[in-house]
Amino acid sequence: MTIKEVSEKYGVSQDTLRYYERVGMIPEVSRTAGGIRNYTQEDLGWLELALCMRSAGLPVNVLVEYLKLYRQGDETIPQRLELLTAQRKELLEMKSRIEQTLARLDYKISVYERGVKTGVLSWDEPEKCSGDGNG
Repeated sequence: MTIKEVSEKYGVSQDTLRYYERVGMIPEVSRTAGGIRNYTQEDLGWLELALCMRSAGLPVNVLVEYLKLYRQGDETIPQRLELLTAQRKELLEMKSRIEQTLARLDYKISVYERGVKTGVLSWDEPEKCSGDGNG
């Protein structure tokens, strides 16, 4: 597949695809005799991994390190496992913070919805996390 086809298929700009390759988030893509990038199924697999991990918030440097370790061979399996495990832990912590924020927003929304129906705002629960107060 050409870079244009890959860009359209995944909804990612061609500049982003070039960047991912340049910084080492995905392996170097093979090229035709004319120098045009020719994405293989393996290239697309790496791209899908990079897009998935970036959408989950993993930093670029983590993906670069993972690919570097992968290229070094099976002796780096323990390091890759450690890297992925650490990222999983960070994502779970992020998920917990998001869930706490959603709970606070749900509470605020329910108070405002009740206030719209009754004409009275009543904050009957303590705030679930620090911030700007009830209003």
